[in-house]
Amino acid sequence: MTDALLTVLPRYAYLGPAGTFTEAALRQVVAAEACVDLPVSDVASAIDAVRSGAADFAVVAIESTVEGGVTATLDSLVAGKPLVILREVLVPVQFTLAAAPGVTLADVRRVSAHPHAWVQCRHWLASHLPGSVHVPATSNTAPAALIASGESPLSFDAALVPPAAVDLYNLVPLAQGIADNPSAQTRFVVIGKPGTVPPRTGADKTTLVVHLPDNEAGALLAMLEQFAARGVNLSRIESRPIGDALGRYSFSMDADGHITDERMGEAVMGLRRRCPFVLYLGSYPRADGVAPTVHLGTTDDDFLGARNWLTSIRDGDAT
Repeated sequence: MTDALLTVLPRYAYLGPAGTFTEAALRQVVAAEACVDLPVSDVASAIDAVRSGAADFAVVAIESTVEGGVTATLDSLVAGKPLVILREVLVPVQFTLAAAPGVTLADVRRVSAHPHAWVQCRHWLASHLPGSVHVPATSNTAPAALIASGESPLSFDAALVPPAAVDLYNLVPLAQGIADNPSAQTRFVVIGKPGTVPPRTGADKTTLVVHLPDNEAGALLAMLEQFAARGVNLSRIESRPIGDALGRYSFSMDADGHITDERMGEAVMGLRRRCPFVLYLGSYPRADGVAPTVHLGTTDDDFLGARNWLTSIRDGDAT
């Protein structure tokens, strides 16, 4: 690839090295020949690369069917210059226990794995490798790269890696498909800088971060009522510590709909009136393409009709 071509291709930061589930998500977004891959060692570095201009976009995990929200992503999106989510993709998650040639399952006492991988395989490990020690890894393929490097001695005997990493790093599979949940998925998002809001598709999500106005009974209910009263469903809501004092939390949430939907706009304005901090993190198409259920009285026409009716009354037309 020529230097001239590299300067015009978009640059994508992602959790590397090659072979991670994050790279699999990236390949759903853009082909390898149509971008410049920028593997980094952690999620915060990927997001910071977009803020600094070192990357145009970042692909990061934001939610797992097993572990819930990815706190490193949720916290990094709030801190620093504003960024937005542009797209989401879903990646099935299964693991292979792999090692260097010559290692057998009976030899394994120490297993290297990203913390999320360890949690997703803990029942299998307890059953097949009781007493095995977890050696934490920075990504799902970092230990595979260490094995392939020939570095010796290693601090582990085998590693939990994505199936694609086995051939990529010339490893030997000791056990395959070992995730405890065969339906496990991870949701990844594409992060970029704010700009023109992409048009709605009819099957969208809007991601927000909201702080409550005070720590009193009913404050959370009052926040949630902004959505419920306007027929907006929340598909995800998680609390995260604000960090300035114990007992102070913010709420990260995904709402079904687009910021240009009347019901969503009304809900966000309601939050802005009541809450001291409301951060808009983007409206983007749902990966599953499922359109939200729109209840009676919450369509765009319903909101516009009610607004026009109020305007007519204020203008003196009481009919």
